[in-house]
Amino acid sequence: MKTKRLFLGRLAFLRRKILKERLPPEDIAGGWALGMFIGCSIPFGIQLIIAIPLAMMMRVSKFGATLGTFITNPITIFFIYPAQTFVVNKLLFGGSLTYSKLAETEWCWSSVRRLGAEVMASFFLGGFLLAIIMTPITYFFVKRLVVRHREKVARRLSAPDEGRG
Repeated sequence: MKTKRLFLGRLAFLRRKILKERLPPEDIAGGWALGMFIGCSIPFGIQLIIAIPLAMMMRVSKFGATLGTFITNPITIFFIYPAQTFVVNKLLFGGSLTYSKLAETEWCWSSVRRLGAEVMASFFLGGFLLAIIMTPITYFFVKRLVVRHREKVARRLSAPDEGRG
């Protein structure tokens, strides 16, 4: 119960932060999509070093690019990394890996390297596959959220005050 309330509170906070940015909706959504792409395709730990300079060069939301990378974090990597590696391994390499073996992996560089080239290839290709799926979803979701909010605010501001007269 407390965890659910905390999670919903964090979501509400993120929503407020997205909606308060003073950039065009495309730039806000672009920052979030960039962060999501990097969060999915670049290994955990070096994402911000790439995301923030890219967001500055592309002139998109640095806040969105930063938080978008957090799709992979110390909690989610133990679910996302085995899943993306397992799926690509099944699709491209005939599935020599078991999900249970991947789930037991520590997911640090030395552990992944010990598993071999097939796992490394499956890991990186799986990350790019996830990025290809999640990036446009993130862009269009965030853009729609911002546009709808701004339209709602504009309607509220342009509506004649009822009760005055």
